[in-house]
Amino acid sequence: MRYKYLFILFIISSFSTACTTVNVWERDVLSKREMSWQVSPMESDFKSHVYSAKEGSSGGGQAAGGGCGCN
Repeated sequence: MRYKYLFILFIISSFSTACTTVNVWERDVLSKREMSWQVSPMESDFKSHVYSAKEGSSGGGQAAGGGCGCN
């Protein structure tokens, strides 16, 4: 029973360390090109064009703004 509590304590402590804030001087690492979702803007535009051609619609690939309708 003791090991069960130690294991639960270990799991909780390991998950709590994953939540951290990024300091101002560390943000340059996150803004590198390797950290972006789409490395090539031309490739992402092409994929968006192919998707809209196949689906017969356009838009909806990005978030446009708030729910107030004042985009």
